[in-house]
Amino acid sequence: MLGRFLNFYTKYFAVWVILFGFIAYIVPAPFVSLRPAMDWFFAFTMFGIGAVLETDDFKSIVRQPVLVLIGSLAQFSIMPLGAFVTGKLFSLPPELAAGLILTGAAPGAMSSNVMSYIAKADVAYSVSLTTVSTLLAPILTPGITYLLAGLMLKINFWEMMLSVITVMIVPLFIGFATKHVFKEALRKVTNIFPAISVTFIIFICSLVIAMNKNYLIMVTVTVLIADLCLNILGILGGYMVGTVFRMDIRKRRTLAIEVGMQNAGLGVVLAIKHLGEKAAVPSAFFVFICILTASVMAEIWQRKTGSVA
Repeated sequence: MLGRFLNFYTKYFAVWVILFGFIAYIVPAPFVSLRPAMDWFFAFTMFGIGAVLETDDFKSIVRQPVLVLIGSLAQFSIMPLGAFVTGKLFSLPPELAAGLILTGAAPGAMSSNVMSYIAKADVAYSVSLTTVSTLLAPILTPGITYLLAGLMLKINFWEMMLSVITVMIVPLFIGFATKHVFKEALRKVTNIFPAISVTFIIFICSLVIAMNKNYLIMVTVTVLIADLCLNILGILGGYMVGTVFRMDIRKRRTLAIEVGMQNAGLGVVLAIKHLGEKAAVPSAFFVFICILTASVMAEIWQRKTGSVA
């Protein structure tokens, strides 16, 4: 019974994001009051992700290092550069432009692994790319943001790097270690971790809307279109990279999903902490957009498993 509820809750989380976002817009105070818990909530989410990682997930990286390197380079070049250009094209204010760049510089989202599975793509390759981009995030996410957005806003590379390590990398490895120490006990509750991750996404999106209630009226359409353009650029760019390097169709689909989807939850946490509340708006909107487009693609590709793109 509980398992069915958790599966239903996780599957339709885009609906909950919209519903609670609307509630946060109407009644912002309860959501804003939870802001101090943001870092802890995200850290616990990363703990849960670490708790479901397998040793084989790391072994698969060693088995295909060149393909993982190509995918990682695509991830950390197409999206942040695309965000920089998109911000310029839409003449976004400095805070929003910097927030969009931070979104592009974030590592891959763990939900991309699920989307790759649904799309009949290469799940092992997806997990490898997400794992490597997550491990590279402490250096590359603040570094790329500093290089591309440093002229727009004051950005402290070292403080942002420490934040990524504290709320992302440390809990991830604690979760991984905990799994191997308490393997049997933890196996009974692993199905709640995806639901916790979904709850965090709902929370951060609602928090951003609550904190920027008045500002959203002026920027909603522009930011949504900019996010959509960045997302589509990432999807097409990832697929093209896979085509150029003559990857099979399953890996091309994986790369399209991986590059197009970002860990926007981390983007929100870092934006609020280091760039300002308004800078978190692009990351919050990107959560919904990338899930929506990936879901549509996954459904289409699932039905065309035997086709050649």
